[in-house]
Amino acid sequence: MTEPFPAPDDRPPPVRLAYDRHAWKEIAHLLANLPVALVGFIYVTTVLFTGLGLTVTVIGFPLLAAGLAGARWLGRAERARARALLGVRVEEPSPLPLRGPGGFLPRMWMALKDPVGWRTMLYEAIRLPWGIVTFTVTLTSLFVLWPVLPFIARGLANADRAMVRGLLSPSDELERRIAELESDRGVVFDTAAADLRRIERDLHDGAQARLVNLAMGLGLAKEKLLEDPDTAASMVAEAHGEVKLALQELRDLARGIHPAVLTDRGLDAALSSVASRCTVPVKVTVDLAERPAAAIEGIAYFTVSELLQNVSKHSAARSAAVDVWRADGRLLIQVEDDGRGGASLDGGTGMRGLAERLGAVDGLFVVESPEGGPTTVTAELPWRDRSGALAEEARAARPCP
Repeated sequence: MTEPFPAPDDRPPPVRLAYDRHAWKEIAHLLANLPVALVGFIYVTTVLFTGLGLTVTVIGFPLLAAGLAGARWLGRAERARARALLGVRVEEPSPLPLRGPGGFLPRMWMALKDPVGWRTMLYEAIRLPWGIVTFTVTLTSLFVLWPVLPFIARGLANADRAMVRGLLSPSDELERRIAELESDRGVVFDTAAADLRRIERDLHDGAQARLVNLAMGLGLAKEKLLEDPDTAASMVAEAHGEVKLALQELRDLARGIHPAVLTDRGLDAALSSVASRCTVPVKVTVDLAERPAAAIEGIAYFTVSELLQNVSKHSAARSAAVDVWRADGRLLIQVEDDGRGGASLDGGTGMRGLAERLGAVDGLFVVESPEGGPTTVTAELPWRDRSGALAEEARAARPCP
């Protein structure tokens, strides 16, 4: 499995006796702590005393919920200030889905139990005494202890960095994962809509047009059946040819949706069929003791299919290879060719679309293609057992009692 990219290092450089730009930024942050903390403390005390005091009435809880939502804006401003002056890179929490389906009460309850809002309120509450300390020490040291002020500022700023990371970061890994899944869900919807439009366009421009011509031709043949049997026979023969072409187009369309060979015989036979249509020789190796779930199998098939189409159209390769295997609960796919290289995720919508599709199902897509070749594309998909997926589908299809 591909190692994740390392997180950016947001640690400041080592402190020195001389005043550099990092030291001045830390000093500016510490001096600004007092006025900023004063505003935050006034906001928190006002929201808490007003909201909690009015909870005995109808408007108390909505006011408290609105105050917690406003605290999120204060947290965003504090993260921006820490990012600009302290170099602390903290991810933004995922927004509350307050405009989704559901009534007012469920949305208000969601805002009232928002951990991000409550932790921001705690942050603003404890900042006032800390702001007084940092402002006083920094301002005094600027005139009295200025030779060692960079060291003092670094120590105080490190405490600020710890507070920002501890209280203003997203709740936990689960919240970040939810945000990723929400984004991936949008990609899945967009991909499904694009596929439906493609199928509709192919049906309208292909098989549907042929069937319309077929109906018209048979109608004319019916009219000429008695008065000119020879012409009618010729028109029926032409209609028969149109039927064959329409059936072939429907088969091609069905193969593009989900090929029958994949359903009947699995990835090995399906990928061998795709490789046989490639313009360069392709060696296919599928090392799977069992078949994955149908959804995962379909994504793997279409990924390899599109990659081999790219090999045929753009690579100028003489040979290619496809390897599929399972390792550590993942289905791994590797497509290699000895072409001219230069492929990238930014080169067009095809590669980027594949990366988005795999990312939507918690997969990975990595392209290694230096100029001059060779090109190696590695894709990973989560492994799901076919028997478990079939059981889930059966339970979902079972009618309610």
